[in-house]
Amino acid sequence: MDRIEAMKIFIAALDEGSLAGASRRTGRSAAAVSRAVAYLEAHVGVPLLHRTTRSIRLSEAGERYSSACRKILADLDEADRQAAGERSVPRGTLSISSTVFVGVEVLRPIVDAFMTEFPTVNVRMYLLERPVNLVDEGIDVALRITHLSDSTLVAQHIGEARRVVVASPRYLATHPRIDEPGDLSQHAIVTMQHMGLDSWSFPPPEGSTVPRSVSFVPRLVVNNVQAAVGSAVDGHGVTRLLSYHVAAHVERDDLRVILSGFEPPPLPISLVSPYGRLSVPKVRAFVDFALPRLRAQFARATLAS
Repeated sequence: MDRIEAMKIFIAALDEGSLAGASRRTGRSAAAVSRAVAYLEAHVGVPLLHRTTRSIRLSEAGERYSSACRKILADLDEADRQAAGERSVPRGTLSISSTVFVGVEVLRPIVDAFMTEFPTVNVRMYLLERPVNLVDEGIDVALRITHLSDSTLVAQHIGEARRVVVASPRYLATHPRIDEPGDLSQHAIVTMQHMGLDSWSFPPPEGSTVPRSVSFVPRLVVNNVQAAVGSAVDGHGVTRLLSYHVAAHVERDDLRVILSGFEPPPLPISLVSPYGRLSVPKVRAFVDFALPRLRAQFARATLAS
């Protein structure tokens, strides 16, 4: 059996979640799909999948092998497209995902400029406050602010985002000093679910390995970044957000960063795509166009320590 073809069937099984799904996707019989996986396992000499009657699961060796297969197949696809000259004609509909704030404040102007530059590409933006499976939901490119663990994604590093505690000068002038995290228990807290509803975690104190947790009864809980920022700017409490959420307000001195010496390590910001999508002209064109602009935008929003 051709090893490349067996790899394609193997990856199809992973993407579909079953050997039967791979059979439907590739148009091969169930027996042919099983033979392809068995061929690869015999070739590498170790099991790649744990099978049950209803599902499949990668073995430890299978996880490493599947990542290599995806890269090989993506490189072959890219070579074919380059030889055919297809990279020079981006066209079609591009699907992009990000959180709401980033999509509205950062990504949307870049998308507008991209569409002006590439009039044969249309864009669908999905602005969501939930994790998105790019393959299952048909997303070409996503902007992620987190540590990445999905080995099926190709990531382009953009920058970093600090998790900062902020309050307005008016609030700080009329309330007790905040010199260390424990002082927050005396203050009105404006919080969002993903930042911690009733406690915030800080790095361990010197000499300890246990993270420091500060509990509180929130004065205001919101599910929208702009609402949290607005309440803090108006002097109604202390909030914790990401540095790019508040950069403009800090620059104008509407908000001030406090407890900067107690911040956890920053979160990486990445532009990610499923393996193989970068070989599609519209995706490659957008990534090449957006990366320098996103890096410049987030560099300005990092905030001085």
